[in-house]
Amino acid sequence: MSDNDIIGLVITSVIGLLLVIMGVFMLFGRGSFLIAGFNTMSEEEKNKYDRTALCKLVGKIILSIGLATPLVSVGGIFNITWIMIGYPIFVFGISIFALIYINTGNRFKK
Repeated sequence: MSDNDIIGLVITSVIGLLLVIMGVFMLFGRGSFLIAGFNTMSEEEKNKYDRTALCKLVGKIILSIGLATPLVSVGGIFNITWIMIGYPIFVFGISIFALIYINTGNRFKK
């Protein structure tokens, strides 16, 4: 393992750790100000939604992405190409799932 591999692993691990911390913070129902689009709504519009449930879902999504982030470096170090290809597909897929799940079915309306 070269110095560049170690640096890459440290950087992706720190980014992953920050995402995990943010995800755990949101799992407690806090941090609605971090949700894009929700933070720009008027207070009247925000009160139409269940903030806690929305934060918990976004927290689960961020937590899963944060836990998978260091795998990119591990895949690069050990030349596991399916991890390096699978990670962006995973992030894109979970993002599309979240967009569809949150914006359909009025799941988070009060």
